[in-house]
Amino acid sequence: MKFVFATVFALGLLMGCGEKLTVEQQVIATLRNMESAAEEGQHLKFMGYVADSFKGQQGSMDRREFHRFMIFQINQHRRLQAQFFPIHVDETSGETATATFKLLVTGGEGLVPDSGQLYQVITQFQRDGGDWVLSEAEWEAVRLPDTE
Repeated sequence: MKFVFATVFALGLLMGCGEKLTVEQQVIATLRNMESAAEEGQHLKFMGYVADSFKGQQGSMDRREFHRFMIFQINQHRRLQAQFFPIHVDETSGETATATFKLLVTGGEGLVPDSGQLYQVITQFQRDGGDWVLSEAEWEAVRLPDTE
């Protein structure tokens, strides 16, 4: 029992001595947590990463409308999956950051997706206590060139 306590205590000390995550790492971690929540169908968990003052699509969508949008997406696709392509984060102030990336969203009823869309996404995050929350988002479908 003493060994277990000592091991847990030592691990706690080591974790406390680790380097602090950069703003980029923190924002990317938030995006990954949002991705995981959406893929698990956990819309309330997903919305926990969205600021109360959220504005989307050039101000045409507020937090409540974005929540309804996410519920629709989760319900429409039994197996909603998302894949980020390079996430670029710029700290715009000590309290805000911008993240831009492409996002491939797929969905379907079975193991193989039967639908998918690539989006170009621009987001704004703000610090909320020690966490980063999504405060703004703009997304646009990316048209892929014809391969014929």
